[in-house]
Amino acid sequence: MMQAIRAAAVILLAASIAGPAFAQAPGADTYKAKCAMCHGADGLAATPMGKNMKILSFKAPEMVKASDAQFIASTKNGKGKMPAYNGKLTDAQIKDVVSYIRTLQ
Repeated sequence: MMQAIRAAAVILLAASIAGPAFAQAPGADTYKAKCAMCHGADGLAATPMGKNMKILSFKAPEMVKASDAQFIASTKNGKGKMPAYNGKLTDAQIKDVVSYIRTLQ
């Protein structure tokens, strides 16, 4: 019985220490709220909206090659049917979203 309690305590302690390592990347919440509906949670644009608007996957070669500045400009100013987020998101939020998008590639 005492070993089971110790084992549970060790697991809880390890989980509490490792918790920050599994925290979401900055930009993930903003991406999920503003981008995922079209671009998909995984960035593959396999959503009904993404397919309908022929959005490229973030894994497409041209998207992988795009610079952060290009992503930032597209987010701020809009591109095609994508709305502009200038004034709706802060510069820091946009940079965090671009960093998060890079994790999806």
